Amino acid sequence: MTDPARSSDGYLADIAAQPDALLRHADSELPATLAGLDLGQYDRIVLTGMGSSLHSFVPVERALAAAGLPVWRIDSGQLLDTPQRITPGTLLWATSQSGRSGEIVALLEALTPATRPRTLLATTDDPTSPLAAAADILVLLHSGPEATVSTKSYLNTLAAHRRVLAALRGADDLAVTEDLRQCAGALRRLLAGPPAIADVAKRALSATHPRFALVGTGDDAATALTGALITKEASRVAAEGYVGGAFRHGPLELAGPGLTAVLFGPGDAQDPVLPALAHDLSGTGSTVITVGPRAYPGSELLATPADRGTFGRLAIGIAQVQLLTVALAQTAGNVPGEFRFGRKITDTL
Repeated sequence: MTDPARSSDGYLADIAAQPDALLRHADSELPATLAGLDLGQYDRIVLTGMGSSLHSFVPVERALAAAGLPVWRIDSGQLLDTPQRITPGTLLWATSQSGRSGEIVALLEALTPATRPRTLLATTDDPTSPLAAAADILVLLHSGPEATVSTKSYLNTLAAHRRVLAALRGADDLAVTEDLRQCAGALRRLLAGPPAIADVAKRALSATHPRFALVGTGDDAATALTGALITKEASRVAAEGYVGGAFRHGPLELAGPGLTAVLFGPGDAQDPVLPALAHDLSGTGSTVITVGPRAYPGSELLATPADRGTFGRLAIGIAQVQLLTVALAQTAGNVPGEFRFGRKITDTL
C-alpha cells in the first residue's frame, strides 16, 4: 500500500527538484562517439519507448523527418509485436528512465544476432539497467530517483534528446547546455512563485461532467500527450491528449460547458490548427487555456517564456501541467502522485 503522505510529498519534491536535475544533466558529458555518427549509414531510424519516454521523442522525430531521414516513432510494445521493423541497418534509439520497462526488456531479449540493429543508442537514468548494458552508445539522464510520476526524468529526457540531436548535427554542445542552464533558472522562478493554476482546477471540477482535452501542435504535441498521461496518473482525473487537428475528428463532440481544453503551442496566428480551434471551442462554452508565450483567441493564458525558445516552452509547459495535476488531485480529494494500482517501474507486459 502506498503511503499517501509520502506519495504527495515525494511528487511535490520531485517537481521542485527539476531545475537541479536539469543542471546535473547540463554538467554531464556526452559520449564522444555521438559526434562521429553518420545518420546516412542507416536504412531507418526507429525511436522507441513507453509512455512519456515515447512522447519525448516528438521533437526528435520532427527534426529527423525535416532533414529527410527515414524515421519512425513507435512504442516498444508495438515494436515487440512487429520486430521486423528493426533491420541490420537500423539505428534503434530507445529511451527508458529505468531501463527496465517490461516492453524494453522483452524487446532486447527478442533481438538475435540476425535481427540486432546496426546501432543501439540508449537514453536512461540507470547505468546498471538491461537497456544500458545492451547499448552501443549510452546517454545518461542524471535525473536521479523519483518517488512516483515522471517529472525530473521527463525533463532530462527532453534535454538529453536535444543534446544528442545537436551532437549528431555537429553543433556546439556548450551553447546547448548554456541554454539548458538558462531554462533551469526560468523553471526555478516559476516553481518558486504562487501557482496560477489552482483556480483552473476548481472551475474545471465544479462542472457537472468535467472532461479534459490537451492539444498540441509541432514539438508541443509532446507536452499535450505527456500532460494527459500524467494528469490521469497523478490526479486520477480523466484527460486525453491530441496532436493538432485530431481533436476535430470525433472528440469535438465533447465540446461545451464542462470541457477544459488546454492548448500547447507558440501562440502564433500562423499556427495552422490552434487559433481556429481555440475560437471555436470558446464559442461552445468550453474553457480554453493556452500554455505558451501568447494566448490563442478566446483563451486564458498560462505563460511560458517567450525568450527561451522551443525547449524552454516545453520545459515550462510540462511544469504548468504538473502544477495542474497537483491542484486537480487536491480539489478532487485525491493524493497528488499516489499510485493505487500501478507502480513507478512498469515491468509487466
